[in-house]
Amino acid sequence: MIRVLVVDDSALMRKEITRMLESDDSIRVVGTARNGLQVLSKVKELNPDVVTLDIEMPQMDGLTALKQVMAEAPCAVVMVSSLTAEGADITIEALENGALDFVHKPSGSISLDLATQTHLLIEKVKIASHASARHLRKFAKTRKPAARSSLRTEKPTTSRIMPGKLRAPHIVGVGVSTGGPHNLLEILPKIPKDLNLSILVVQHMPEKFTASLAKRLDKVCPMSVKEAVDGEIVERGCIYIAPGGKHMKLTARNPRLRLLSVQAGKPSDINCPSVDVLFESLSDALGKEWLGILLTGMGSDGADGLSRLRKMGGHTIAEAEETCTVFGMPKRAIERGAAEFILPVYKVPEAIQSLYQKNLF
Repeated sequence: MIRVLVVDDSALMRKEITRMLESDDSIRVVGTARNGLQVLSKVKELNPDVVTLDIEMPQMDGLTALKQVMAEAPCAVVMVSSLTAEGADITIEALENGALDFVHKPSGSISLDLATQTHLLIEKVKIASHASARHLRKFAKTRKPAARSSLRTEKPTTSRIMPGKLRAPHIVGVGVSTGGPHNLLEILPKIPKDLNLSILVVQHMPEKFTASLAKRLDKVCPMSVKEAVDGEIVERGCIYIAPGGKHMKLTARNPRLRLLSVQAGKPSDINCPSVDVLFESLSDALGKEWLGILLTGMGSDGADGLSRLRKMGGHTIAEAEETCTVFGMPKRAIERGAAEFILPVYKVPEAIQSLYQKNLF
């Protein structure tokens, strides 16, 4: 039984979220809170497996409450708020500060349209309940501060190289889901721009939020970070984030020119963007000449694509269980023999640089 604490300033919404969650026999709501001031004491009293937390509340907003909970009594948190659709930047900040995922209210803070999100809410609460205690403890106030990167953070020049002078960039493909924003912030700021890599990232996230994620990463990374656009040339020194709700593929027009294809997925697609779609396109376009990395997340997306690359003789990295928020996607890849290296997230930047310097991709 998954025990949930529901936090929302609207009594109507607390009742509706409770009804939605308890429509699944494996979930029980053990308590509710109407503002951020009540959250920490309720978490300590009830010890829930998961907290659903609104952002916009009186007296203490959800983001402040989240930071307090993660510092004092770390637990799995899923953000549920009307702000997550139009205030995507706040959502990304919540994910950075320990929230595992989010569901947005489609039509306002007291709208019963949230019922349309029932399946998604239940699924994300179940996934959050699997979050590792080790990951959650990273946010406790007793943790040691993370070492700051000594890398310089100037952006690459924006001048476009003429097509006749293009040199094929070294390509890295990255797939990640639950816990991804935090892990991307552990890895990407530590990749120097002078490696001239092109990094293509699939983060499971709906539309509107991947642009905010790219903007946040761009502020802290030596490389330029942007949300990918259909038909653009893949340039060296750039990181491309697949747009939510669309698949991102790499196409090779000639040995030197790489283009991105960004297209809407099908209603039947379980993951959109999909890690496997990206990875399969990289193998089709480049053979084994790219580096595949699969990070934290529930499910198996990316395991097939990484396995294909490994069987071709390419180089692959899967995140070790010790730093995964949810040890799902990397575990599936490891079980299939797709992981050449199994590394904690903090060792991934060094591995990327080492493999590049040995000219292995």
